[in-house]
Amino acid sequence: MRPPEPVLAALGDLPSPVCAYVYQRQALRDRAAAVRAALPGATLLYAVKANGHPDVVRTLAEACDGLEVASGGELRLAVAAGARRIVFGGPGKTDAELAAAIAAGAQVNVESGQELLRLDRLARAAGIVVPACVRVNRAGAALSGSHAMTGAPTPFGVDEAQLGEVLALPHENVGVIGFHLHAVSNNLDGAAHARFLAGALRWSQAAARRHGIALRVVNAGGGLGVDHLGDATVDFAEVGAGLDVPPGVELIVEPGRILAADAGWYAAEVLDLKRTHGRWFAVLRGGTHHFRLPAAWGYSHPFTVLPRDRWPYDWPRPEVRDTAVDAVGELCTPRDVLARDGHVTRLRIGDVLVFGRTGAYGWDISHHEFLRHPPPSFIIL
Repeated sequence: MRPPEPVLAALGDLPSPVCAYVYQRQALRDRAAAVRAALPGATLLYAVKANGHPDVVRTLAEACDGLEVASGGELRLAVAAGARRIVFGGPGKTDAELAAAIAAGAQVNVESGQELLRLDRLARAAGIVVPACVRVNRAGAALSGSHAMTGAPTPFGVDEAQLGEVLALPHENVGVIGFHLHAVSNNLDGAAHARFLAGALRWSQAAARRHGIALRVVNAGGGLGVDHLGDATVDFAEVGAGLDVPPGVELIVEPGRILAADAGWYAAEVLDLKRTHGRWFAVLRGGTHHFRLPAAWGYSHPFTVLPRDRWPYDWPRPEVRDTAVDAVGELCTPRDVLARDGHVTRLRIGDVLVFGRTGAYGWDISHHEFLRHPPPSFIIL
C-alpha cells in the first residue's frame, strides 16, 4: 500500500533519523462519513482506545455523534474534545472514574452486579439518575475476528444466564435503558456483521420484555475490521444491508479501528543492514515500542520503501537488492520485529520503511518506556 503524496512529502521534510507517525484528518472524516452512510439512522461513536491522539480524537468527535471511552484518561480526552455524547465502558472502572463519568454526563455501560451497585451509590450521592446499559456476554454470540469478547469465558460483561440476578439488584438511581453487546474485534465479514446487528436487536427486544425494561438503546459495539496484511476492508454495504431498527430504539455502534487505521502511517529509518545466519536484517530507528501490533498478533506488517538520498559518511553506502529482509527495531530483544521476509527491490541504510494502516492500535498499545528511546514525531495533516 503506497502512502499518499501528502504523507510522502511530510516524511521527506523530516531530518534523519526519521521516526514518525503521520495522521490525516481528512481520511478520518471520509471514513466516518462512509460508515455513517452504511448505517443510516444509527448513532456513531468513535472508540477512543484505537487512537487517543488529541487531534484524532477532536476530529472524530466532530465527524461522529460522540465518543466511547474506557478509562478516566480517555474520559478527560473526550471532554476536552467537546464530544457531544460520551459512553463509558470497560470492565475495571474505579469509583473515581464512575464519579467522573456522572459529572461529565456520560452514559455508562455497566459490566457487573458490583459495578451496578457502586454506580447506584455514586448516583444517589450526586442526587441524579444515571442512564446505563448493561453489558451482556451472550451465549454463542461471537463473530469471526481477531478477538472474541462474548460467547466464551471472558472478563467482559454479565453472563447472559446471570442477567436476571443482576437486574434484580437495587439500583433506583441507575436507569437501565438497554444493553451493550460488543462481541468481537476486527471482523472482515460484512454479511456476518449484518446478521449480528439484526440478532442484537432481536435479542435485546426479547430480553427487555423478559426483564421488564423499557428498551431505548441497543449498543452493538464495534468490531468492523481491516486486513493488516493487505488492503481488504469489511464491506460497508453488506454491514448495513437490511438494517431495521425498531421505532423508539436507538442503535449505537462504537467502531475504532475502521475509523482510524487507514488515516495513519508509521515511518522508521534504516539505521543498519546486516546479514546473520543467512538472513538480512534492516535495523530501524523505531520498533515495537512504537508499533506493537505485529508482535502482539504474530504477523508481518507490509511496508513500502521510501528512498532518501542523504548519506553523510565518507565510505560506500551499504545496500541490498532483490532480496527478503526482516524489519526489526532498536530494542534489545529478538521479539522486536515488525515484518519478516519483506521483499525489497533495493534498500539502503538511510532509506525509510513506511507501514500503512497504523492509525489504530499502533502507538497507543505499545510499550513506550522500554529502553527509554525517544518517541516518534507526530505529524497531523
